[in-house]
Amino acid sequence: MTKEGKLRLGILGLGEGRSTMSAALSSQKIELVQICDRNEELCQKRGKEFDFFNYTTRYEDMLENPEIDAIAIYTPDKLHATHIKMAMEHGKHVVCTKPLLDDLREAKDLIDLQKKTGKRLFVGQSSRFFEPMKRQYADYKKGLIGDLITVEAYYHADHRWFLEKPWSLEPAFKWLYGGLSHPVDFIRWYLPDIEEVMGYGMLSSNGQKGGLKNSDTMHFIFKAKDGRVARVSGAYTGPVQPAVRDSEMSCILRGTEGCSQGDYMDLRYAITDNMGEEQVVTWEHKSKHYFRFEGKSHHAGEYNNYLEYFVDSINYDFVAYPDLIEGIGTIALLKTMEKSLASGRPEKVSEVIAEFGLENYLKN
Repeated sequence: MTKEGKLRLGILGLGEGRSTMSAALSSQKIELVQICDRNEELCQKRGKEFDFFNYTTRYEDMLENPEIDAIAIYTPDKLHATHIKMAMEHGKHVVCTKPLLDDLREAKDLIDLQKKTGKRLFVGQSSRFFEPMKRQYADYKKGLIGDLITVEAYYHADHRWFLEKPWSLEPAFKWLYGGLSHPVDFIRWYLPDIEEVMGYGMLSSNGQKGGLKNSDTMHFIFKAKDGRVARVSGAYTGPVQPAVRDSEMSCILRGTEGCSQGDYMDLRYAITDNMGEEQVVTWEHKSKHYFRFEGKSHHAGEYNNYLEYFVDSINYDFVAYPDLIEGIGTIALLKTMEKSLASGRPEKVSEVIAEFGLENYLKN
């Protein structure tokens, strides 16, 4: 950290990392030191876009740079574990985009390495840091809807454009991780102790036509240890409703004394509180903060919010959530969901945790 308490940051992966560049360069709490991508043409493109030209095509250059405190990782999922490990071994804090891992076999080693190095890891679960979701969580913590009864979350989007990316058609690509990890994180945020999940999935005719190999339409029911239930759904290759009627992503909390709903990408929040008052709030004046590029293809404002939260956690010594343990717990839940899709029956999270020898690492 600098004398001013600024986090000196390096960014690995300049596709999604574009939003992180915008966030870092516009923040008073961050000093962007260096960027990295193996595609030099992309490095040069980002350099021209942001007038920032200190780039490298070698990850090792950032790892060995003593001026960098933390590395923000936005590489393909299968590389996350390796890149996190390398960063911590070189004494760097880590911000890693979701999903944190694609393979729980790496989880124990990462937890042990974090304990050994003392370095912090924060999972860039960006949707928690969108204005409506921030307000929804704050209102819930204030008790405005009473005790939580259930959570409903979904992510429905026409992502057929995404199939133009060659790797999206590989057998390893799954919307379960790439898309549903957002609404599943909402479930974990409010009901962290999920013990069992049941789900069904299918590959739609649009998905088949596009060349997808795995389910693009899924519905799940969750049961927490205390008996409360929740549900999540995702659909990714069909048309969606007009934004005035429905949002692509939403989180609904139903409580004993009220109900609330946070919408994404629309800057819209609604609540019926414990006094029976109904309110709809929008933040159109913050649209330029959240969506800084063409259309809504990148949502840099959330990255701005979560990076500054991470900086504060270092400066004021508190844990920034989701941390490594919570991130691994979410992957364990996603693995359990995947297991249920394959078996066609309810599956227990504890069995997946045991399968990977994580019983002493994760509380579930």
